[in-house]
Amino acid sequence: MAKIEIKVPDIGDYDGVPVIEVLVAVGDTVEVDQGLVTLESDKATMEVPSSAAGVISELHVKVGDTVADGAVIAVLETDDKADAVEEKPSAKADEASAAAPAKQTGSAKDARIKAASDNAGDGDGKTGGSPSDGRASAGSDDAAGKHTGGGPQPAAASGRKADIECEMLVLGAGPGGYTAAFRAADLGLDTVLVERYPDLGGVCLNVGCIPSKALLHAAAVIDGASHAGEMGIEFGKPKIALDRLRDYKNKVVGQLTKGLGGMARQRKVEVVTGVGRFLSANELEVTSEDGKTQLVSFRQCVIAAGSQAVKLPGFPWDDPRVMDSTGALELADVPKKLLVVGGGIIGLEMATVYSALGSAVTVVEFMDQLMPGTDKDLVKPLADRLKKQGVEIHLQVKAAGVEAQKKGLKVTFEPARDGGKAPDAQMFDRVLVAVGRAPNGGKLDAEKAGVKVTERGFIPVDRQMRTTASHIFAIGDLVGNPMLAHKASHEAKLAAEVASGAKKEWVARVIPSVAYTDPEIAWVGVTENEAKARGLKVGVGKFPWAASGRAIGISRTEGFTKLLFDEASGQVIGGGIVGVHAGELIAEIALAIEMGCEVGDIAHTIHPHPTLSESVAMAAEMFDGTITDLYAPKKKA
Repeated sequence: MAKIEIKVPDIGDYDGVPVIEVLVAVGDTVEVDQGLVTLESDKATMEVPSSAAGVISELHVKVGDTVADGAVIAVLETDDKADAVEEKPSAKADEASAAAPAKQTGSAKDARIKAASDNAGDGDGKTGGSPSDGRASAGSDDAAGKHTGGGPQPAAASGRKADIECEMLVLGAGPGGYTAAFRAADLGLDTVLVERYPDLGGVCLNVGCIPSKALLHAAAVIDGASHAGEMGIEFGKPKIALDRLRDYKNKVVGQLTKGLGGMARQRKVEVVTGVGRFLSANELEVTSEDGKTQLVSFRQCVIAAGSQAVKLPGFPWDDPRVMDSTGALELADVPKKLLVVGGGIIGLEMATVYSALGSAVTVVEFMDQLMPGTDKDLVKPLADRLKKQGVEIHLQVKAAGVEAQKKGLKVTFEPARDGGKAPDAQMFDRVLVAVGRAPNGGKLDAEKAGVKVTERGFIPVDRQMRTTASHIFAIGDLVGNPMLAHKASHEAKLAAEVASGAKKEWVARVIPSVAYTDPEIAWVGVTENEAKARGLKVGVGKFPWAASGRAIGISRTEGFTKLLFDEASGQVIGGGIVGVHAGELIAEIALAIEMGCEVGDIAHTIHPHPTLSESVAMAAEMFDGTITDLYAPKKKA
């Protein structure tokens, strides 16, 4: 057995810093980077982590003690004699690079503590539960994103000399990854960002959220022009210059990705292009497209590797006419007949785009409604509008087989339930498969770093986004549903700030969801479906846009706004909107839930008129029984 003294690292100009929390006891087994004590200066709260794995044999401090630079916190017994290296608490940053990555040297801790000090007051100080929709739906063992412990034993260090050394490594440069990297850099951590594609932004910016919204805007312009005749404004039939439309989409994407590259340079974030796989607890090997490898040594890491589209078995994926969402956004052509397999958000957004461009679109959905899980009343206006536009919708139907032929793709269908009815086999020019996304957790060799990964590829985390390896965090699609960019970016900031020493936990009550179809559908918090399933006593306030002056003025009265209130407290706990710009409006309801607003708080907030936003206040008035813009039966006392 070897013994290591764990000392207070260089904490700057502070002396006599109080110990406010002792996190371990004699006899406890600790991991590398596990916090031992918490110190609190007049500017920041900071943890002193363990520099090695082992058993606490002595504790030299207690709550209320004051400590200074170099004071012994504890003595650690370790089996590995190689780890028996006494720390140099006042080591300079440039000296730290010579230390083994698995050993948390004084300089690394200095940087983290300095970042916490510089960021004093940046944390909100709140603690609380995970969001109501759940953050890790990977299975019963990691539901709600709870830290389960018992991660795999990390692999031994490779022994190779690192090509790059850093304090913070971020794997994946999507909205979660680049946010984590930029925030970590802003907090003073030497940061490396690893991304497999040449441009930053991940799926969302390059082949997801942003290009799809650019094309959906084009679709909205086409649809708006087609109905302008109702107002006495005549346009000719639109001519689609596909190359120019594709260039427009690429320009939108390029503007954002170029901006991210510039911000990375401004923050001195080093970007490494290639596919990353873990070799050990503190090593990642990055393989570039030409096969060359680089070894990155890190002290802390944020995994933000996202997800990929699910590919159904039995489909001829080697045929380019069979597409996932990425292929659909490439806009190679406008097929005469397009089949969309999957009536979820992605499938319906692409159905909206291609229908507007002139394709005859058919949608098949395995479940009994579009956007399964969403309240049916929210989906109905969209389904009705799609049908009016000529989109065929078949519910409780599955695509049983796809045969690639010279003239097209022959698709056979089967009912999803016994006794159901399916359409006859048909020929399509293209087939888009949009049946969901699967996390990439199983493709990173994360187990070699001591990170638990479930069979489905999810990575369990605690409320600070820590994995089973305490120095490694995970965010975004990898940690569970909902797989949304705005969730990932909030988790990213949290992970970066915790890694920098902040005392924070995940406290978001709700996460809004939006389908950017036409009309848009947005919801947040408790849905009516969920309320019924949970036996919640809720009241519903619903305001139809047919009574909205703004909706009438723009000829889009098919929508409505609804709010769900807890009957006991009168607080708003959920809401949904269907209609144009629903995605813009849902944020008000999300904020109302976060702030614990009651019905009167919303109804008595003066909203501008005439707007679509005032429908939120009117939905509250409908529930409250004070509405004057509609006649509603008086509520029973």
